[in-house]
Amino acid sequence: MDFENNANLIKSLSAGEQTAFTYMVETYHHRLCVYANSLVNNSMQASDIVQNVLIQVWEKREKLNPDHSLKSFLYKSVYNEFIDQYRKKQALLKIEKKYIEYLDAFAMEKDNEQHDRLIAMVKRAILELPPKCKQVFELSKTEGLTNMEISEHLNISVKAVEAQITRGFRLLRKSISDKIKLMLFFLMRTS
Repeated sequence: MDFENNANLIKSLSAGEQTAFTYMVETYHHRLCVYANSLVNNSMQASDIVQNVLIQVWEKREKLNPDHSLKSFLYKSVYNEFIDQYRKKQALLKIEKKYIEYLDAFAMEKDNEQHDRLIAMVKRAILELPPKCKQVFELSKTEGLTNMEISEHLNISVKAVEAQITRGFRLLRKSISDKIKLMLFFLMRTS
């Protein structure tokens, strides 16, 4: 099959032919990585973006239109994946900033006993996180590893690391919030 012909390549991809997918990867992978790296200035993250795009193309191959340029579609998909990751990273940074502000507020507390109780509550809540989430969260917050370092250490994508950290913050916030509400409930009933 002549895969240099755009329509033939897309029809073969849509039909699930692995040789077409192999051709697409061999033809575009390096070029897309160079393009992604120009966006993120990080070769590992660029490679991750391209890998995600190629997997998505394979998973949604039936929806490819043979009348449109696959090359243009791939470049646009890399750009969209970059934007998605950028937005998620910004949201994660906002969550981390709130978390740091919250911890700073605790550090300024004059009542050390209350401060110690709250820190103990946070530590217990971290121990109750699901195993993978706890592992990623501790590597990030306790060990101080970057998302990329955690990704390499655990052999998972940066996206998966970000998802686990976001999930950890959400679960901690809910757990601690529920415990504080319960403590306030009992305090109000006993006073």
